[in-house]
Amino acid sequence: MFKQFALVATVAGAVSLTGCAVAPANSVSAYDAQRMSTVVDATVLSVTPVTIQGRDTGVGTVSGAVIGGIAGSNVGGPRTGGIVGIAGAVVGGLVGNAVERDASQRQGVQILVQLKNGDRRSVVQAAGPEVFAAGEPVIMVTTGGRTRVMPAPPVTTGSTAPTAYPTAYPVPAQQ
Repeated sequence: MFKQFALVATVAGAVSLTGCAVAPANSVSAYDAQRMSTVVDATVLSVTPVTIQGRDTGVGTVSGAVIGGIAGSNVGGPRTGGIVGIAGAVVGGLVGNAVERDASQRQGVQILVQLKNGDRRSVVQAAGPEVFAAGEPVIMVTTGGRTRVMPAPPVTTGSTAPTAYPTAYPVPAQQ
């Protein structure tokens, strides 16, 4: 019986970890490839580290419930095995759900920017290799309703080499 339990636990653990793959902040989905994007110039006002909550797909809950139910039903005798199995399934489901959420959460940043027209926008994205600072010129790229902030590329004029970044917008004074 232990071999069956170990097999079920291994399979359930592998299935629950398949959702842990996290795409880098500078990657795009296949759906967004070859689509026109809107690009808007902006200036960073502030950057705040955040934790992006993990997904709750139900795989962790189901896996935990199956493992807990099997383990619990093997603990009790003929009369109590069913009751302990149900309790094990409930506890296993709760634990599996928590493990799935924790395993799929990631670090991110909330970037507050100011557009040329004075409007402000806030974008939360996964932390990537870019480090943004207040006053830095950036571009906001929106594709299919999803927006990401990227460092602004140098501005080019005609066929000459890049000369400089766009003029940064003044950062409002802190009150």
